[in-house]
Amino acid sequence: MTSGYAIVAVLVVALGTILIGTYGLRVSRTTSDFYVASRTVSPWWNASAIGGEYLSAASFVGIAGLIFAYGPDMLWFPVGYTAGYLVLLTMVAAPLRRSGAYTLPDFAEARFRSRVVRAVASVLALAIGWLYLLPQLEGAGLTLNTVTGAPDWVGALIVTVVVTANVMSGGMRSITFVQAFQYWLKLTAITVPIVFLIAVWQVHGADSLTKPDFPTFRQDTEVVFNHQTSIHAERSIFIKGSGEVDGLRIENAGHVLTDGDHRIGQGSKFTFPEGAAVPHLSSMAHNTNESWALPMSSGADFPLYGAYSLIIATFLGTMGLPHVIVRFYTNPNGTAARRTTLIVLGLLSVFYLMPPMYGALGRLYTPELLMTGQTDAVVLVLPTRMIEGIGGQLLGALVAGGAFAAFLSTSSGLVVSLAGVLSQDVLRLGGVRGFRISTVLAGIVPLAMTFVSTGMPVADMVGLAFAVAASSLCPLLLLGIWSPRITTVGAVAGMLAGGVPALTAGLVTMFTDTGDSWYEVLLSRPAAWTVPLGFTVMYVVSLLTQRHVPPGVQRTMVKLHAPENLGLDSSSPATGDERS
Repeated sequence: MTSGYAIVAVLVVALGTILIGTYGLRVSRTTSDFYVASRTVSPWWNASAIGGEYLSAASFVGIAGLIFAYGPDMLWFPVGYTAGYLVLLTMVAAPLRRSGAYTLPDFAEARFRSRVVRAVASVLALAIGWLYLLPQLEGAGLTLNTVTGAPDWVGALIVTVVVTANVMSGGMRSITFVQAFQYWLKLTAITVPIVFLIAVWQVHGADSLTKPDFPTFRQDTEVVFNHQTSIHAERSIFIKGSGEVDGLRIENAGHVLTDGDHRIGQGSKFTFPEGAAVPHLSSMAHNTNESWALPMSSGADFPLYGAYSLIIATFLGTMGLPHVIVRFYTNPNGTAARRTTLIVLGLLSVFYLMPPMYGALGRLYTPELLMTGQTDAVVLVLPTRMIEGIGGQLLGALVAGGAFAAFLSTSSGLVVSLAGVLSQDVLRLGGVRGFRISTVLAGIVPLAMTFVSTGMPVADMVGLAFAVAASSLCPLLLLGIWSPRITTVGAVAGMLAGGVPALTAGLVTMFTDTGDSWYEVLLSRPAAWTVPLGFTVMYVVSLLTQRHVPPGVQRTMVKLHAPENLGLDSSSPATGDERS
């Protein structure tokens, strides 16, 4: 899809992000500006910024890719991403803001009066943030590779450099401007093209997506295999081109790809004929469009377990994401935090109507992505595939720009939250200088991780970050806010009991190939067993260690839950750590 327009769009988005961030430098002077924008962000402005940072690579390209490949079971991703804010609204938003903390570890120390609880929360916050940053960088690499052919690491490097420069320049106040702008850019970039694409689909006869046929090539299609790929063909296909098939080298010649499994070498380039059934990755279920459209037909082992585990992770994981939580500290008070959350629910609901449409149209117009495994690229490829000429190129450029905005805005929020934790709890460097040094480290770690990741779908990687958050920091927040019986020992035990297994499962899934092992679903979807483990251990251990209830817990609970008009809501951190 190499297009000059797409390259220009990506450059404009990157440059615009830097310019808006530079404006933030003019109004960011104090440490409070850098960490929480001096707690002066209005609900509407803050909601737009939250939408900007929350709609990540998983939302813009990942959801469409998963629905394209696996069907309606994957709709739980957007439903869960949105519903997580409903839980956040009712259970956490206002008390968390009333705590007056800068970061989630600040809250942990304020509630439990323990440096140990704070340290464990800090380590988990870093792990979750870096786990979440990795798919943003990989998504950026995919986007730049799709529109320019550049190596994947180039896109990851550009995002890291732009985001690091932006956060260093103006901190949270600067990033608030950037993210609010980028939400509306992303909404436009994903909505405008789909209107034209649906119109084209209607003009083409509105082909059914539920026919009992396998996806087929609509025309002769040249497919490039960027990596060695194992595929399965349902029927024999005559292909032409150059490359390696099952160890046999082919140079500008025809070859019959028999039904069954085959191994295509890296760099191979073959043309598949119009009307032929599309082969698929050997690791992916090959469904007819009819079976694809039915629930529980993704081909995964234990699909019901996988669905429930995904629901648990996304519903509860939102409140444990450091870059989401830190934004609620920027509201003036608890009432504004609740209003912000309500607006966010509306903004996310509108956006998430779009990705499923791209995924469905991909079954008709870009089925070859099922064979290469680049299903996340369906949003980027569809406009130029369905609309010829400059119209398709312009729409493709708009989508590419929106996708890059998604990576930049989410990465910005993550780096801000990570830099706050690193500067206060790891490097112990106070002030603006410490924040800027921490920002560099926050961006470098996930960039290095991109070189060893297995390249799993970005939405799946984000789902693992949600699982870790739901298993560790979510119990800390929910039980810490609503139960005065939680002790310091219970808090530490619960976070470790839920967070360590979930994090281990995520790392194993991301950096090793578990294949078709029966336990693969337990590792790739760990929330169903790690979240109950975290909650249970935290509460039971607390009941057994009541002598370790933090001093002054009743006063802390009153502060978290008392209405603002009683004058108990503090505008300064509960830890008394208003750094300057």
